[in-house]
Amino acid sequence: MMKKRIVSLALAVSMAGSLTACGGGAAKTENKETEAAADTTAAKAEETEAAADGKTHLKWAMWDKDLTVYYKALVEAYEKAHPDVTVELVDLGSSDYSTVLTTQLTGNGADFDVVSIKDVPGYMALVNKGVLEPLDPYIEKDGVDLSGYKGLTDQVKVDGKMYELPFKSDFWVVYYNKDVFDNAGVEYPTNDMTLEQYDEIAKKLTNTEPGQEVYGSHYHVWRSTVQMFGMIDGEHTILDGNYDYLKPYYDIILDEQENGVCQDYATLKTSNLHYSGAFSQGNVGMMNMGTWFISTLIDKVKSGEYIDCANWGIVKYPHPEGVEAGSTAAQITSLSIPTSAPNKEAAWDFMKFVCGEEGAAVLASTGNFPAIMTEETMNTIASTEGFPEDENSKAALETVNLYLEMPVDVKSPEVETVLNEAHDNIMAGNMTVEEGIADMNERVAAVLGE
Repeated sequence: MMKKRIVSLALAVSMAGSLTACGGGAAKTENKETEAAADTTAAKAEETEAAADGKTHLKWAMWDKDLTVYYKALVEAYEKAHPDVTVELVDLGSSDYSTVLTTQLTGNGADFDVVSIKDVPGYMALVNKGVLEPLDPYIEKDGVDLSGYKGLTDQVKVDGKMYELPFKSDFWVVYYNKDVFDNAGVEYPTNDMTLEQYDEIAKKLTNTEPGQEVYGSHYHVWRSTVQMFGMIDGEHTILDGNYDYLKPYYDIILDEQENGVCQDYATLKTSNLHYSGAFSQGNVGMMNMGTWFISTLIDKVKSGEYIDCANWGIVKYPHPEGVEAGSTAAQITSLSIPTSAPNKEAAWDFMKFVCGEEGAAVLASTGNFPAIMTEETMNTIASTEGFPEDENSKAALETVNLYLEMPVDVKSPEVETVLNEAHDNIMAGNMTVEEGIADMNERVAAVLGE
């Protein structure tokens, strides 16, 4: 199919070159008409070939095709189960993916059947432009059970309609260094902790003697490492407009910072120390971070690069008082069907596979976390060579409620900018907690138009 198109385009270019050599505006006009005719001929050739081989050809728009192992694995698994379908991966690049995708879907030439959704701003742009199919009719028709998504599907609805279905999800857990605990004679953290209990354990691990420093906890410079503690209760999000509820969490972590329980925020910001670098030094007891760090730890420990944190484990995220253990923050990657998709029913069938339990098993086999975590996928990830062998680490993979770090709303990115700036001022000591929260409340209210 591709060879036929290349030949057609080559002929068109050759003809265009000859005409241009003859000179004149008429030649340029004829050149454009010739190219258009060549494209039409190539398109018809593709359609003829598709009809001839009797297969349905799907085009999937995504990014980092050659750097992401699960794309090929998912396509091969689906094509094996559906020999009458072929799936073509179209890499639109990573840095400007959402912009490029929006441009193509709002133009006249896009013929993607399935598209990956990278982030909330990109998703909202596509929904607002009306170029994504509502998925609710497909879900209702096939009776798809959404309970396995732990509430994520409710959070991606826009005006009551769902335009994307998650297939990959990373969520926040606590990483801990067992050697630090053993040396301090402290029991390992559990899968059911409040932040107050987490704080108590961190203080027991801490050693502030010069040259022998041990930090009971570590918080990267992102606002989410502090603010998400208060946003996993199912009641609060970054769009609240009033952030008084964050005060207890800032108070606890600033107290830790003042007493050497965690490293100083300003120093971390100035040194640009990556969280992986901090944990790998071997003098950090616990660190809150996403499950994406698991594969890094496994790889670096295996290669011998991380020798001071080789004895690590994970537990569930600390939760607010009265909130069920296993409630945590999440980031997702989703699939959507464009309104211009040539093969919508086939695209939906492919999406059901990728986003459902079959696709989840494939993702888990590549070391990635699917949006649906089943017993099978948890066992697959937990049995990966290098994953901690203790039962608590395996149990930490089981979540009960997942809350998006960035809610689906057109104003989320602007609100996050305000919260980032206030977080920076609070943690660096430029504002008190009260001043920082007052700044959030005032500026976010202006963004939300309240």
